[in-house]
Amino acid sequence: MSKEKMYAVKNDEGKYWDFEDQDGFWELNTMNLATIAGEEVAECVARDRGGHVVTFVEEPEKETVSENVGKAIDSLISADTYAQASEAFRYLFVSRKKEDLKRIMKAVRNGYTVKKNKYRVLAPRSWWYDIDAPLYLLFSFTEGMRFTVKKDDPSTVFTKEQLSAFGLDGEYFVKEEVTDDGIR
Repeated sequence: MSKEKMYAVKNDEGKYWDFEDQDGFWELNTMNLATIAGEEVAECVARDRGGHVVTFVEEPEKETVSENVGKAIDSLISADTYAQASEAFRYLFVSRKKEDLKRIMKAVRNGYTVKKNKYRVLAPRSWWYDIDAPLYLLFSFTEGMRFTVKKDDPSTVFTKEQLSAFGLDGEYFVKEEVTDDGIR
């Protein structure tokens, strides 16, 4: 997250000071320069011309967490009593590595996005050309669905939504969950 901040001066009418022309307050969409890097300058303008200083800070990057961790964070944040929060707290923080604790705390503090699980789909064994060479389904926009023995090809990775859309979510197909560093 950036420590840099930008400042604007806003008056009671909802108009902003134009720092480029320095000739008054204007609607935001009609001015040249609504922000400035110096807080002291913004405070001087607010004191001399009226209004108040508005600080803009870059939004911190959200942490990516699993669906279960996201649900536990929501439960922890929305809990009304300790008893309600204890299960989520226990799930999030008991028996975790230090780096996991830091990541979860960052997700609680800065917000989070839920990681979408991805899968590789094995073709049924009876479809394989060779019993020792599994076939994976691959989707190509030019050729459609086809088979490959190259399981590391990025086109062999599907989200849950894609599995459902392509009809690959049934028992007939074996799914392998994929992580960023290979197969889970």
